[in-house]
Amino acid sequence: MSDHATLRDAILYFAEFENCRQFMIQLRWPDGVVKCPECGSEKVTWLEKPRVWKCYANHPKPRFSLKTGTIFEDSPIGLEKWLPAAWMLMNCKNGISSYELHRALGVTQKTAWFMLQRIRLAMQDDLTGGMLGGEVEVDETYIGGKVRNMHKDRKLEVQKINRNTGNKTVVLGILERASEKKTKRVRATVVSDRKKETMQAEVAGVVEKGTKVYSDDYGHQWKMDDRFEHEMVDHLSEYVRDNVHTNGMENFWSLLKRGLHGTYVAVEPFHLFRYVDEQAFRFNNRESDDLHRFVTGMRQCVGRRLTYAELTGKAEVTTHG
Repeated sequence: MSDHATLRDAILYFAEFENCRQFMIQLRWPDGVVKCPECGSEKVTWLEKPRVWKCYANHPKPRFSLKTGTIFEDSPIGLEKWLPAAWMLMNCKNGISSYELHRALGVTQKTAWFMLQRIRLAMQDDLTGGMLGGEVEVDETYIGGKVRNMHKDRKLEVQKINRNTGNKTVVLGILERASEKKTKRVRATVVSDRKKETMQAEVAGVVEKGTKVYSDDYGHQWKMDDRFEHEMVDHLSEYVRDNVHTNGMENFWSLLKRGLHGTYVAVEPFHLFRYVDEQAFRFNNRESDDLHRFVTGMRQCVGRRLTYAELTGKAEVTTHG
């Protein structure tokens, strides 16, 4: 496919199994030499009819497929549907709902939802880009249902839990501003609260020592003068003071909330981090064309698995390698 490939091009291209096979081979084994994921042996044979490889080393799992060891493993859905689904989620600016995907692919809504959650796992930041530095913005936002839209009984219940935030979830965002050598990028994560120890641990964990940090006036609660040059802007009186502002993070929050409120409508707090990862992936790869953004995400599908038990919180998520 060309750099200017569209969703239609992807659907037509991946409709041919051989194209799916060659794409996955290039993705998993860039040198073209297929290796057994169980033992690493190159003594393997492709079996055409069952569409699997057979490894001739002596171990309990001699057969493996294109899906083995990826987010697609154990799924009965064919790659001709998985790959266009990944293309859509990675490239649609505001995301794609499970109802849209179920209509587009002809699978059930429940299956489409599970597919999207698996793909979001591949869109998680693998932190290979290193720590953030230079000039960094730190901001937090609240995600959740609007109290004024709730039934009276539910509204009273929520207000008893927390009079300030209701049942909203705190999301922390850290944005590295663009420089001569780097493009703008963001790290966003769901946090348990806005306490000093929570905020300091999150910021110190991804921001280089000596970095110029900009935040709103809540930064007084967690600032670390021994680590950062920290300046704040009080949003009650001003939003920008020279170079001190959090406008980059505000832009990211608007993109995130547009997807959550417009495309997904209702997101459980338990799964919120997956949707945050999804938006951060598209934001950090916004300067790539659709094909390169898709390939970037697909490279991260190897070595990751998400079972239904893990998705529903009955087991821990498994990551290999």
